[in-house]
Amino acid sequence: MELRGRATIRDVAERSGVSTTTVSHVLNEVPGKRISEQTRVRVTQAAADLHYRPNKLAQGLRTQRTGLIGFLSDHVSTTPFAGRMILGAQDAAAEAASLLVLLNSGGDPEVEEREVEALLERQVDGIVYAAFYHRVVTPPQGLRRGPAVLLDARGVDGEFSSVIPDEVGGSRAGVEQLLAAGHRRIGFVNNQDDIPARTLRLAGYRQALEVYGVPFDHSLMVEREPSARGGFDGAMALLSGIEMPTALFCATDRMAMGAYQAAQELSLSIPRDLSIVGFDDQELVADSLRPGLTTVALPHYQMGQWAVRQLLEQIDAPESQPTHALIPCPVVRRESVGPPSRAVRGLGGEPQPA
Repeated sequence: MELRGRATIRDVAERSGVSTTTVSHVLNEVPGKRISEQTRVRVTQAAADLHYRPNKLAQGLRTQRTGLIGFLSDHVSTTPFAGRMILGAQDAAAEAASLLVLLNSGGDPEVEEREVEALLERQVDGIVYAAFYHRVVTPPQGLRRGPAVLLDARGVDGEFSSVIPDEVGGSRAGVEQLLAAGHRRIGFVNNQDDIPARTLRLAGYRQALEVYGVPFDHSLMVEREPSARGGFDGAMALLSGIEMPTALFCATDRMAMGAYQAAQELSLSIPRDLSIVGFDDQELVADSLRPGLTTVALPHYQMGQWAVRQLLEQIDAPESQPTHALIPCPVVRRESVGPPSRAVRGLGGEPQPA
């Protein structure tokens, strides 16, 4: 058979010797049809030989699906974390034979509304609304017109399903790395910005101390801007005191990089004289520092994956209630943590949880 242009369902039917209806049932895996395995093999082989691709428009008319998922972000596509978050979303979409349509608003509410409208006009099956850091958001009004999930964000009223990192658990696990190594005077260089991470990471820090029976000492905590400069200033303030901490927990990897610079300024060796743990696992920072920085990873890939999978579930069950997920933040161990170099005053013996 000589073909011209793109193969059609009729071409597949002619080559496999069955009706176009049978071809449609086989290729669309329609349940409940009595079609022999031999016929199914013959049809799928004919489709492969002819490089047949189903008409997505026609399929969409039958299933009320387009196979398109909107991914709308404020600044995600311009941040260091974008790749993992988008990759997780893309992989989950691919599992369902769907495609991701990426749009970036730059954080402009008017642009967001226009982009939501554009996605809805193109009849996407649903929309993932992503923030470039964990925050509480007021989503665009247009999201209420179809299935939507918030990624790395929580809505003010819990109307939409959402996924965020477990900041408290991650912070606690990071500080416990230092406690388990024997540290008792652990300084905390926290972010000064008014965002959820500031409060939640402090809560995790305090929980870890409580587990090990170490009293919270407010003098061991400072707040600075979340940058290398802020980390340097905060670390210098803690390390220049009469009784300096033997370890630092930093709210971000960039702040930890500044803490490394402060240690160098004070001729302190890491981890011999000072242990440091960061948060984010920003590879361009954490893996590039020497020694490598032990840090807590933000689960961007897993959050992107969860958001799309949850969205697909909502598309299948539009009456389902919103679901809110906390994704664990694992510790990534490198070489920046060791035992304290000197006895800590007032505390002796082997470190054990209380």
